[in-house]
Amino acid sequence: MTLVVTDPHPVDRAGEILTPEALAFVEELHVRFAGTRAELLKARARKREHVALTGRLDFLPETAEIRDADWSVAVAPAALQDRRVEMTGPAAPAKMAINALNSGAKVWLADLEDASTPTWSNVVESILNLRDAADGTLKYTSPEGKEYALRTDAPLAVVVTRPRGWHMGERHLLIGGEHTIGALVDFGLHFFHTAKRLVANGQGPYYYLPKMESHLEARLWNEIFVFAQDYVGMPQGTVRATVLIETIPAAFEMDEILFELRDHASGLNAGRWDYLFSIIKYFRDAGASFVLPDRATIAMTAPFMRAYTELLVKTCHRRGAFAMGGMAAVIPNRREPDVTAQAFEKVRADKTREANDGFDGSWVAHPDLVPVCREVFDAVLGGRPNQLDRQRPEVSVTAEQLLDIRSAQGQVTEGGLRLNLYVAVAYTAVWISGNGAVAIHNLMEDAATAEISRSQVWQQIRNRSVLADTGRTVTRELVSAILAEETGKLRAEVGEDAFAKHYLPASKLIGGLCLSEDYTDFLTTPAYELVD
Repeated sequence: MTLVVTDPHPVDRAGEILTPEALAFVEELHVRFAGTRAELLKARARKREHVALTGRLDFLPETAEIRDADWSVAVAPAALQDRRVEMTGPAAPAKMAINALNSGAKVWLADLEDASTPTWSNVVESILNLRDAADGTLKYTSPEGKEYALRTDAPLAVVVTRPRGWHMGERHLLIGGEHTIGALVDFGLHFFHTAKRLVANGQGPYYYLPKMESHLEARLWNEIFVFAQDYVGMPQGTVRATVLIETIPAAFEMDEILFELRDHASGLNAGRWDYLFSIIKYFRDAGASFVLPDRATIAMTAPFMRAYTELLVKTCHRRGAFAMGGMAAVIPNRREPDVTAQAFEKVRADKTREANDGFDGSWVAHPDLVPVCREVFDAVLGGRPNQLDRQRPEVSVTAEQLLDIRSAQGQVTEGGLRLNLYVAVAYTAVWISGNGAVAIHNLMEDAATAEISRSQVWQQIRNRSVLADTGRTVTRELVSAILAEETGKLRAEVGEDAFAKHYLPASKLIGGLCLSEDYTDFLTTPAYELVD
């Protein structure tokens, strides 16, 4: 075996996960699939360059036959038939994993991606927690002596694990001196240690697949699933995957993505921040017509966002796949009843829209919001487990509607600029400290929030946007000044030790990304270099 582990003991019991057999499987995944992944990342860049020249995206003419044909994905296993409420959150620490499993949600999205900083200890502890959860032995005792254990009085949430996106590397496992691929490390360790255990429990190895940009990337995942199932002697089709449609090119290939994964596909999910972030990234050279208004003002009811979600529901149900709604990021505050009441009201309105549109379920970021989401979907579903029977033949979405950014009807303001810089620094600071799920201003934020925040600032500088509330033009000088002011606010809030260790490096990173002439595709790539 040529795979090298730079730190074999990041957490207690790491040896139970980093076994020779598991590492051999991870290495075999890299031998077989790393080359294809590299080519697909190059294809992303080529397609983005083409879009920069043409200023548009469209549905692929070469796959029209797939879009027009009648076919369906495999019927969902019993454990995934009812997904009306999905709890999201990291798989480490163990306390958060236990709370998610005990939350009353139908599904727990165990996140190794945007809500988790990929410290080596987090990566290994997450797999360990998921393995223990599959065994029914996951438990935790706090320093104060409070014990956390898996409930036995009601069903636990079904686990659907989200590995890292294709772009992320893993520097603690090396092959030929090079970083391994984060997605293959996450999937490989998780599948090897939990797949058979989950099947024995009446479930299976189920996954959320993030950040994909084409059906060819879905094809690669399908090939990985086929190989993995053969490797452990498991029937084909045991693995199931739900794809996050959180990039603008993927929105034009929903049918094709499901088709490539059809023996393993479970559904598609509609994101928000990552989707908007992707629009900025893809059309960053397209001029002022693609400048988004303040992100907080862009509702899912904006016509271009509605086109995206309506197309997703129609595509999924036509193919027998589940349409999953996006994150309700607002969170309650048990010490502030007014904040909690507002959170419940916002979540209820958001989930009512989704349920009425035909979504089969949706995400929440806090256990207290599970009953709110469940109540909404219960009222629409009645005795049904899902809405697969609700077809949407009246929906017809064009490329122009998906790209009608001006339909957002908002403004660029200094208040929005300040918020973006504050949140980008605040989130990144906590991320590099080792925590990927961060509560900021009563919202549960993950990396997607920081991505769109810093991307909007970069876009506004490039287009010299005029701020509607102050009349000032967004320049590098203005952004530098406001960044210093917002960083100063954070310094006063967090204290000198935390500021020096995490917030100052985060501010320098965000400043560099926003002020650069060149656009960096992912904030988490340079931020990973700042993680201990």
